[in-house]
Amino acid sequence: MKSIKTYLIILIALVLVGCTKGFEELNTPPTTSSTIDPGVLLTAAQRDSKFTQGHEYQSLTAGAWIQQWVSSNNLPSSRYYFQRHRGEDWSTLYNCLKNLGQIRHHLLKGEEDTPDGRTRLAIARIVEVDLWQTLTDLYGDVPYSESALGESDLNTHPKYDRQEDIYTSLLSTLDEAKGNLNASDKSYGSNDLYYGGNVNQWVKYANAVKLQIGMRMKYANPSLARTTVEQALNGPIIASNADNAKINTSTQYDSSRHPVLNLFRRGSPDNKYLGKAFVDHLLATNDPRLRMIAAPTINSVAAGTPEYKGKLAAPTDDELLGIVNNDYSMASDLTYFNDSYNTSNPIPCYIYTYAEICFYKAEAALEGWGGMNADQAEALYQEGIRAAMELEPYKITEIPQDYIDAQFSFAGLSPEQKLEKIMNQKWILMFGRSYDIYAEWRRTGYPTLQPGHNLGDSNGTIPRRRGYPQEELDLNPDNHREAASRMSHGDSYLSRVWWDCK
Repeated sequence: MKSIKTYLIILIALVLVGCTKGFEELNTPPTTSSTIDPGVLLTAAQRDSKFTQGHEYQSLTAGAWIQQWVSSNNLPSSRYYFQRHRGEDWSTLYNCLKNLGQIRHHLLKGEEDTPDGRTRLAIARIVEVDLWQTLTDLYGDVPYSESALGESDLNTHPKYDRQEDIYTSLLSTLDEAKGNLNASDKSYGSNDLYYGGNVNQWVKYANAVKLQIGMRMKYANPSLARTTVEQALNGPIIASNADNAKINTSTQYDSSRHPVLNLFRRGSPDNKYLGKAFVDHLLATNDPRLRMIAAPTINSVAAGTPEYKGKLAAPTDDELLGIVNNDYSMASDLTYFNDSYNTSNPIPCYIYTYAEICFYKAEAALEGWGGMNADQAEALYQEGIRAAMELEPYKITEIPQDYIDAQFSFAGLSPEQKLEKIMNQKWILMFGRSYDIYAEWRRTGYPTLQPGHNLGDSNGTIPRRRGYPQEELDLNPDNHREAASRMSHGDSYLSRVWWDCK
């Protein structure tokens, strides 16, 4: 009896061994890879993080607050009613950050000092810094030090770090990553949507990111801001439109469409009109980019007298009554809806441009930073306008003389008036980049915008930050509550992020 039991045990063991032999191969789908290419994660992070601005709720919240866009009652947040959106920008940015973190914590872990991993890790880290800044600038304090970590350090209830501390950490991380860039190392090639793996361009990009971080702190920590700006300007930095960081876009119905085009092909058409302040500024200054940005109203074209007209920001219920949408301008169909034009001349989604660098340098010159003086600001400002005019889709190389006469001079202006002119140009430059210009408006107070007439939940003032998404209240309530308690007006549109203190 004992021998029979022994035989059965041996037989069962042999069967089990036979069943599990080749188990890994049998359970690996033949058409997939068990190892993810880090370049695929970089591509997705670059694309998704920037194109989220083309989502209806995201662009038409920040975009409406800086009055480039005006929506109707379909989007209450544009009328200053506090909303906890579904968190598309929050979740998109965090997903991108988690994927970039996987490059560091998993895919290239242990390759930090090798030619195979060093530079690729550095590029991913620089993109991380840029995305963290976007996230914290929208919301203020956010989960940072306990987020986007490896699997072994997963934390489902991360604390909210103070924005000031996040900024300090980002500067340190950026400097370390920039120092690890090496042109002889393996790079990302075509998976890098910004520069095709050109490491020398990434050095310039890193300094552009550092310049923006420094200027964003200008009124919150002037001494650190100055040091940061001067360090950025002292290194190689974007120096012409050939250095611009951009993503080529598509006219097809996919995830690679230009944010403005993507916005118009999603959601309700009632949300897609241009703001009165923005259109009025283009008209008042005879800006040659007007017809490439805005379309004449449908009714004016039908009447044979084309005109450009923007909608009032944050309209009241009474103002909404009787509104005829065909009396207001949408984005130009010459630029964003002519598929034959876009197929042959796709409009890039710009990340950082030479024009921005010029405007930042002009602002730094007004402060006397970087060895510059206020007398140099005008020429830098003018160079920024020229660079902005030359961008796709405008491609204006000969600026009309009346525009030069009216807009190029700083003569007789105070430093604040000069800064206002700089920021007005940046407002136009960043059309379609709502997050970026929303941050710059809060930082400087320019362009000068009057809030709409609807009081909403912000006492009739333009909101100063996004509200945390509902998922944070549901899934991370204690840390959300603690973060909200640190704000002057709690988790609301009235509270300001750390650097918004001018």
